[in-house]
Amino acid sequence: MDERLPALADQLLQIERELRLLGWWSAQAPSAEALASQEPFCVDTLSFAQWLQWIFVPRMKLIIESDAVLPARSGIRPMAEMVYQGNLDPVLPLLASLAEFDRIIESA
Repeated sequence: MDERLPALADQLLQIERELRLLGWWSAQAPSAEALASQEPFCVDTLSFAQWLQWIFVPRMKLIIESDAVLPARSGIRPMAEMVYQGNLDPVLPLLASLAEFDRIIESA
């Protein structure tokens, strides 16, 4: 078992917490068509927060739960910084959580 898995699982919970505190966690999933986008980060069909909730977090949980091979790199925080560049202050805790996720992934 990869020793980073517990820390990554905790970090995913922290990301979910930050999305909830921002009011961006949704009870209703986007349409199947929106989730099936072929564009990176589903930029044509989902907001970044939706992508985190409905694509990123579930995929990472599946990798962790199945003890699958973790990605070698992660660049989630830089993407979030681009998305929220005009209004960073409210998302600073989310950015910190994403940065910690990136750090853990890349600490192998």
